[in-house]
Amino acid sequence: MAATAVRYLRAVGSSTTTATSAAPAHPPDGAAAPTALPRPDLRAVRDGERAPVDPAVFRRVLGDFASGVTVVTAPAAEGETGPAGFACQSFASLSLEPPLVSFMVARTSTTWPRIARAGVFCVNVLSAAQNELCRAFAVSGADKFAGVTHAPAPVTGSPLLEGVSAWIDCEIHAVHTGGDHLIVVGRVRALDAQEGDGDPLLFHRGKLGRFERLDAP
Repeated sequence: MAATAVRYLRAVGSSTTTATSAAPAHPPDGAAAPTALPRPDLRAVRDGERAPVDPAVFRRVLGDFASGVTVVTAPAAEGETGPAGFACQSFASLSLEPPLVSFMVARTSTTWPRIARAGVFCVNVLSAAQNELCRAFAVSGADKFAGVTHAPAPVTGSPLLEGVSAWIDCEIHAVHTGGDHLIVVGRVRALDAQEGDGDPLLFHRGKLGRFERLDAP
């Protein structure tokens, strides 16, 4: 929901609570004062210490995992001049009951706060013919919707892009932290896929491509 995302945004930058809590000054009569839990053994990489995983190796190895490509869009929130959207390959289905999906977004994203303020989003699953559309939504600072035909998704009003192979219309259900990214969970309100057997757009080793069937149809 919108309130969930807005609460998260307001919490960014605020001080965190400690792992222990002080015992109350005056416990109830006859009750023993609670014992504070021990602090967790937290450890960061020290100066001059090598990180456990080289970032370049991490990107190279994880880039071997092929994924589909989507464009996550949201309508203009109050005070915004236009809709928001970004190219995203870290999308996945999460739950059937209730129907939930998820996507990951960098904490440094300038588009995510606009989606959070809207409280809703639409996942547009791109077809193989939409590689240029993907590149347009992968840039930062440009008018990504210039020349792009779209219509309001049926429930949330998020931009539903023309020609996509499928779409999932969602409300923000929860937001979790995951290192330098956020894990956004959406509750599905409507969805559909185009008729036929169109090829999906795929992302692998930093390049866009298409699906090739290995067995006979």
